[in-house]
Amino acid sequence: MGRRALPKIDPTLDVKNHLTSVEQLCAEPWDPHALFGRDAPLEVEVGSGKGLFLQNAALGTPEHNFLGVEVAFKYARFIAARLAKRNITNAKAVQGDALRLFRERPPNASLAAVHVYFPDPWWKARHHKRRVMTQTFLADVVRTLQPGGRLHFWTDVKEYFDATLALIAQTTPLIGPIEMPEKPAEHDLDFRTHFERRMRLHGELVYRSKFVRP
Repeated sequence: MGRRALPKIDPTLDVKNHLTSVEQLCAEPWDPHALFGRDAPLEVEVGSGKGLFLQNAALGTPEHNFLGVEVAFKYARFIAARLAKRNITNAKAVQGDALRLFRERPPNASLAAVHVYFPDPWWKARHHKRRVMTQTFLADVVRTLQPGGRLHFWTDVKEYFDATLALIAQTTPLIGPIEMPEKPAEHDLDFRTHFERRMRLHGELVYRSKFVRP
């Protein structure tokens, strides 16, 4: 399923406090306190799309800080507007390459959780090397997660799911997969992401997993 057109952003909305970039984060010392104005457990989402997870996670877990990394600028700006509109201060949109961010930042054992929901499956075998869930990225996830930190990986592609779980088992010390049962939606946007909502409304399967760093 392709991405749908984004709703228009209120041009008077100031998003500067909710939007940064991988380029900027990699050019400066890593300082989550300066980003959020407080010290708190930090979670990072890779590929935030329209920002539904980032919004709901930040509102539901106000004692944590959240970064949502999105490669497309127009989507990152949309996420920032979404956060700014709701005055959510414990989450920021980050525009740019999430794999670069994990290579160069954050430091060891500094993240409470990493979230990867419905990444591009890159269907053709010769393109599998472009997938997010590679051995290199997983090594960075293990490096950056705190002991007890969590990796969440969801996809609608069974082959991608099985291949990733096998890769995690073969190359990382992460404990799992831990079963993540489907939660009944209590309202129209009570889903982890917009993509999960679309899949479930169309009766498509979603494969969910959670891992923990020992």
